Amino acid sequence: MRIAIIGAGGREHALKWKLEQDGHSAELIPYDPARNTSLTARDAQLVIVGPEAPLADGLVDALANTGVPAFGPSQAAAQLESSKAFAKAFMARHGIPTARFAVFDDLAQAERHLRQVDYPVVIKASGLAQGKGVIVPRDAGEAQAALRAIMAERIFGPAGDQVVIEERLEGPEISLMAFCDGETVVPMLPAQDHKRAFDGDQGPNTGGMGAFCPSPLMNREAVAHCLTHILQPAVRGMAQEGAPYRGVLYAGLMLTRDGPKVLEFNCRFGDPETQAVLPLLKTDLAEIALACIEGRLNAQPVEWHAGACACIVLTSGGYPGAYRRGLPIHGLDAVPDDVMIFHAGARRIEGGWITDGGRVLGVAARGESLGDALRRAYAGVARISFEGMHYRRDVGARWLQRD
Repeated sequence: MRIAIIGAGGREHALKWKLEQDGHSAELIPYDPARNTSLTARDAQLVIVGPEAPLADGLVDALANTGVPAFGPSQAAAQLESSKAFAKAFMARHGIPTARFAVFDDLAQAERHLRQVDYPVVIKASGLAQGKGVIVPRDAGEAQAALRAIMAERIFGPAGDQVVIEERLEGPEISLMAFCDGETVVPMLPAQDHKRAFDGDQGPNTGGMGAFCPSPLMNREAVAHCLTHILQPAVRGMAQEGAPYRGVLYAGLMLTRDGPKVLEFNCRFGDPETQAVLPLLKTDLAEIALACIEGRLNAQPVEWHAGACACIVLTSGGYPGAYRRGLPIHGLDAVPDDVMIFHAGARRIEGGWITDGGRVLGVAARGESLGDALRRAYAGVARISFEGMHYRRDVGARWLQRD
């Protein structure tokens, strides 16, 4: 099958790797709103949309009008990610557990609300901000500064036209993705991401510094609980509101003392979670995607390999702030055969590869256990170098004792 993957980051390279493992021909197409509809309609038998922007722009709707099967939610359904304000109100309407919240488009009103709440808060830009629109202030002063930065200084641009001020939940975070066909929901293996830039969960939020799968914090019973109380109600609710949800639904969860609560919904495969989850998927991904598109997921087997997978993200020095591009990457040809390299912010030139983004490479490996997967992945990392290369050395470390 000829498959077009919209996007060209680490997640999309993992999708391409998986589809080629399954025997398909897969091509990465960077998102260009002016060209993607005609290009993919002409060449592809199936389109899989990687990033959030084309989903929010309605690419799946446009492709459906050309008769090309496209895996991803419609523009209306993608509001679960493109508008945090919509998502929070949706969860409230359908009884999906989440933090207390309020939505504002006026800075003065938002500041007044901050002075009145008696619990620690998180400040979120409502729109799409490439995974970086969340600020976790340490005190009231930082919270006020975060509001001003988003709403007055416009650090996230139009994504900050509205802000969500919500209660800061406590507990470990889990990423639980699921395949959806508008009615049936099939959870994937639960994963854990590492958002902070530095070891020990220190430093600024990033798009993700590494991930592993499955999480030892969520057994089959816990996944079933989330399916019943979070994932299935979300898909059922979208259908009731006239926007059937087909594609991947990503629930970012906090495991609180009161049970799992939703931090956010995303409308596509996570990054870097995908790089840790897909190597464990035994079933043909294209077959699952078509089953979701055609509304027959209930008859489609979804099977997984035993063991674990870990992905370590190598970033440019300075990320998520300013960083240099065009630096030669060394050692890729010396990486062990059992290690997978997913290119994110890397560009091929004559004679090799150079850095071309903040998150440069994802280095992933499977193993019989989490510890085994991490050892293999870090062995791959040790062979790679480029000027200023940074990575977290503690991905999965705190959970090894549970392995």
